[in-house]
Amino acid sequence: MPDPTTHNHYVAPIETETIAVDAVRITEKPRNLWRDAWADLRRRPLFWFSVVLALVFVVMAAWPTLFSSVDPRACDLQYSNGGPAAGHPLGYTFQGCDIYSRIVWGAQTSLSVGLLATAIGSILGLIMGALAGFYGGWLDAVLSRIGDIFFAIPYILAAVVVMTAFSQYRSVPVLALAIGGFAWASTARVVRAEVLRVRQADFIVAAQAVGLSKFRSLMAHVIPNSLAPLLVVSTLALAASIVAEATLSFLGVGLGSNVMSWGNDISQAQSSLRVAPMALIYPSIALTLAVLAFVTLGELIRDAIDPRARARR
Repeated sequence: MPDPTTHNHYVAPIETETIAVDAVRITEKPRNLWRDAWADLRRRPLFWFSVVLALVFVVMAAWPTLFSSVDPRACDLQYSNGGPAAGHPLGYTFQGCDIYSRIVWGAQTSLSVGLLATAIGSILGLIMGALAGFYGGWLDAVLSRIGDIFFAIPYILAAVVVMTAFSQYRSVPVLALAIGGFAWASTARVVRAEVLRVRQADFIVAAQAVGLSKFRSLMAHVIPNSLAPLLVVSTLALAASIVAEATLSFLGVGLGSNVMSWGNDISQAQSSLRVAPMALIYPSIALTLAVLAFVTLGELIRDAIDPRARARR
């Protein structure tokens, strides 16, 4: 048997350098979906352009007096279809109202309808989609069939019927309810698909294994981790709701003619299109820019939160 006292013992030097690969940066913040999306978005000029443009319309809707001091209801027929003048850069409507001022104040109504309709559709879609995707079974079957019924009904047509039936109650909340109350089905489908994916995650199984109830697991873990697609759908739905308000007002079944909105201004200007086309073109440009800003923003967010889209670029 060898003598252990004669064995050589090798000890690594105290000054051994740590390989850079093995080093851990404890000060670095952990990566997640939102952090990765923000890192991708902030490098894209188109994102900042759409954000600035959207903020301009939001601020315009919230504080219209910052953009125009002219009373949009102060109309004078002697300026009917008049061209640009001092303090009136876009000219006058057929009734002699200032076009620029009406565009500024019309943003308040159009965006209010869009935001309220989007909120109604998103809340309904989130509730229906989350319950159907998480609990499954007969509840999923019932809620999915209800969603299919609403999905098969064009929400513009449904809003026309609702606003015609309640013509004496035309207002921003009623119009928003008519739009959002029939446009939630597509949101519910997206939320259901995301909940089906999230509920199979290990942290959901672990939460239920330690005694967390299904409902608390849904509210505390599943829904917060399923909001990314909902944000994208809501941004796109906001643009669609603004267009829906303009469409219904143009058809004469939206808000009352005494309410200032881009859709009403476009509808009223069509009668003098040949002699004063700019009265129709200017609010149409404002509507187009607002929709373009929110659609572009939604598309960029969708690409940023989708790893496959980032990999393709």
